[in-house]
Amino acid sequence: MRFFLAVTLLSLGAAAQDVPRRVDFVRDVQPIFAAKCIECHGAKKQKGGYRLDARGPALRGGDLHDNAIRPHDSGRSPLLYLVTSKDADVRMPRGGDELSVQEIEILRAWIDQGADWPESASVDVKDPRDWWSLKPLVRPAVPQSDLDNPIDVFVVAKLSERKLAMSPSADRRTLIRRVYFDLTGLPPSPEEVDAFVADSDPRAYEALVDRLLASPRHAERWARHWLDVVHFGETHGYDKDQPRPNAWPYRDYVIRAFHADKPYREFVQEQVAGDVLAHDPLDGAEALGFLAAGPWDLIGHAEVPETKIDGKVARHLDRDDRVSNTIGTFCSLTVHCAQCHNHKFDPIPQEDYYRLQSVFAAIDRTDVEYDRDPAVGARRKALAAEARDLRAKKETLEAKVRAAAAQPLVDLEARITAAEAAVNAAARPEFGYHSEIAASADTEKWVQVDLGSVTAIDSVVLAPCHDDFNGIGDGFGFPRQFRIEVCDAADFATGHTTVVVSLTSDQPNPGIAPQTFLGSGLKGRYVRVTATRLAERKSDYIFALAELRVLRAGENVAAGVAVTALDSIEMAPRWARVNLVDGYAPSAATGAGADLSPLRQQRSDLLAAATEPAQREEQTATDRRLNEVTADLASLPPAQIVYAGAVHHGSGAFVGTGAKGGLPRPIFVLPRGDVTKPGKQVQPGSLSAIAGLDASLSLTATASDRERRVALAQWLASDANPLTWRSIVNRVWQYHFGRGLVDTPNDFGHMGQLPSHPELLDWLAVEFRDGGGSLKALHRLICTSAAYRQSSTIRAEAAAIDADNALLWRANRRKLEAEAVRDSILSVAGKLDLTMGGPSFQDFVMTHPEHSPHYEYQLADIEAPALQRRSIYRFIVRSQQQPFMAALDCADPSMLVDKRNQSLSPLQALAMLNDRLTVVMSKHFAQRCDAVDGDLAAKVSAAFRLAMSRAPSDAELVPLTAYAQQHGLPNACRLVFNMNEFVFVD
Repeated sequence: MRFFLAVTLLSLGAAAQDVPRRVDFVRDVQPIFAAKCIECHGAKKQKGGYRLDARGPALRGGDLHDNAIRPHDSGRSPLLYLVTSKDADVRMPRGGDELSVQEIEILRAWIDQGADWPESASVDVKDPRDWWSLKPLVRPAVPQSDLDNPIDVFVVAKLSERKLAMSPSADRRTLIRRVYFDLTGLPPSPEEVDAFVADSDPRAYEALVDRLLASPRHAERWARHWLDVVHFGETHGYDKDQPRPNAWPYRDYVIRAFHADKPYREFVQEQVAGDVLAHDPLDGAEALGFLAAGPWDLIGHAEVPETKIDGKVARHLDRDDRVSNTIGTFCSLTVHCAQCHNHKFDPIPQEDYYRLQSVFAAIDRTDVEYDRDPAVGARRKALAAEARDLRAKKETLEAKVRAAAAQPLVDLEARITAAEAAVNAAARPEFGYHSEIAASADTEKWVQVDLGSVTAIDSVVLAPCHDDFNGIGDGFGFPRQFRIEVCDAADFATGHTTVVVSLTSDQPNPGIAPQTFLGSGLKGRYVRVTATRLAERKSDYIFALAELRVLRAGENVAAGVAVTALDSIEMAPRWARVNLVDGYAPSAATGAGADLSPLRQQRSDLLAAATEPAQREEQTATDRRLNEVTADLASLPPAQIVYAGAVHHGSGAFVGTGAKGGLPRPIFVLPRGDVTKPGKQVQPGSLSAIAGLDASLSLTATASDRERRVALAQWLASDANPLTWRSIVNRVWQYHFGRGLVDTPNDFGHMGQLPSHPELLDWLAVEFRDGGGSLKALHRLICTSAAYRQSSTIRAEAAAIDADNALLWRANRRKLEAEAVRDSILSVAGKLDLTMGGPSFQDFVMTHPEHSPHYEYQLADIEAPALQRRSIYRFIVRSQQQPFMAALDCADPSMLVDKRNQSLSPLQALAMLNDRLTVVMSKHFAQRCDAVDGDLAAKVSAAFRLAMSRAPSDAELVPLTAYAQQHGLPNACRLVFNMNEFVFVD
């Protein structure tokens, strides 16, 4: 290629005019670049990676990975080739006026004369990798100070630069309320507040912090912050927002990790490759829920094969979500911006992005079985391996017998295959009406026919279906209990209705035999069959019929008439309402259900005759042991299930990579993210912008899924990765102070905010990393600092200098998150259930579960005990958020939420006043206060102390008591819930 370019350019040069004079860059060359090149290759745009306004980038070249300009060698300089090419798709400038012959010769002569480019004529372009977040971590020196906590030393030093000082410490009541909410998300009890205020021990506050950090309530509180960041949800999202009943173990893993103070390095690695790296198999299984935390397109995966464009798009977007979640969560970079092109602002080439996709190329979202007890898990694994070996041995023995049976067996099996083919060919596809799927067998379903006019009816015949789904076969979907009615009105409510039959006990499966019910003397226009107890399908329930015949003098008067139903699955030709009256139903005559047993018996006899006694003995022993192993497996406790990222062994459209033995999919760079135009195939890898880290991860294209994820997990948790350690300490700081040291916690790139205290950030990152990655130690260091304990009172002189309080001259006044508000309401009402772990409670009633579920929050029973658990255990829906929580700025689980909105709106006031939660809990709150000895004022005072952690002033108590006197104590408690002080930390 280079030889071709050289010959082409040299031949062009021979035909061109000579430029004997010395070319001056500023006078001759720069005007050409400015007029013809800079618009696409300057400060605003760098198409192809080229810049022609700066000497360094121009000489280095762009995406060609070659020098654009080679001094003294114009014939081998790509710049000359691009402006002289005869190919319109290559020639520059694209879509603009071509360079004149003289302009080309000026460029040629300038390059051949050495491409002299004075620094004064070049813009200053910094290396994008020379950026604060990408630089190696070095522990900054702590300034000299008498202060004990290094955090305070750095904060005071920064304040001193602006001649500012920290505020005094908050009072003890304010402080205990602040640290309680920060560390546990719950209010302190009045007794705890009184004890802390009265404690004269100089270390009382430090002891309080230690006690709160040791509480499981702390882990629950901080797990909610983490779940925001990773956009954890318990439904898929997209069009069919189906539930994920097995997502909750990942939430429990996060809580357990925080409570145990798992070293952060392990916490990171387990969520990417816990199945390989985790010390505890339980953690290793559940931690991989991180890889499946985000939304998932059910239609694009389960209903569209990967070979289709829509299937490719769905899987591409799925990997994009996983890459974005991994790098955004652990490294705080917007790597997903490099999906369609090189990142516009950060040093992330598009190829790096697709190398990260390649790490996850074998992973899909799926249910994964595991055992909570490692001993049970080991036993299950050993038995499963033995069962596989026994089945392989059985197949080998059977192959020997088949070989001995020789040609007669081949001929007989050909006859059986032909007979089965005849059965299948004779069976019509139009067998059946099929209701929508129900979660309970006791759900009623009905279907009816309109005979056109009132007519005499001799009998009603129900023809059952045949379907091999889940091995059911004959009698598929035939109701276990049902009734048949005849009416002259379509609604079966206003006209005269007669019951033909009503079966209220479970009926045996009728197979495919038609069921006839006599109706002599009956008349009617409409015949309805109502299934009152449905047939089981596969852990769910349905109603199906092949044919509904209504006979009059031997004639089927229902043939071809109109059919209506409560609901129906319309998947023609197999399932449709019209199939109910099309005249086709399975029977021995039509083939389905035909008896092939004589031929199959002949086959069994032939195999028995071909089996030697020793072979039969070995087969018997193998079968016996296989039965024993199967029984042992069945006797083990049921395996647990977690929805996680793993190799998917599915069927249908969503076959995943399991069908290929779990081999990672090939990943290609996609120009503009277009799956129809794959470019270069990439090997697995990571970001190349971090000095000292191997972006290739030492992997090859043949590396297994596990090897890829392990390598990335170790790269993320490496001491040499400055992003990981800066990111987590910034996140923890943000939740304590209301804003991070970097106020864009998910963007440490060029478009993010600069650190307000860069030395403090790096000191914390190094201290955290080198101190074992203890999050509790980090919490303790922050919460015991004077900076954290400051009063939130605004000082006018400081606000005039630092209105945003970026320098931390006071504590930020913060609004409680939705979960903390809800939990506080339950807590002060005396109804909070502190049961930990397990499946999430559902504060909704789900309707239409079989297709696109509706989550009806207004139908939930607020008084149900399950709904009184902490909000961390609430079932998180993506498409329809809980209205009360959404009004209070709850995180949207479809998005990566690095920090929540803190809004104040009339909608929030109305929600706090009128939502069923506050109305119902106000009554319980009043009952709790009513148990306090004393008059109404004492009860009102008790309500105030429970909610605000302080006694009311006279100016507060008198009107509130008068309100309770007039409107009742429950309404007064409801008013307390609606005070600003209840929903603000301090």
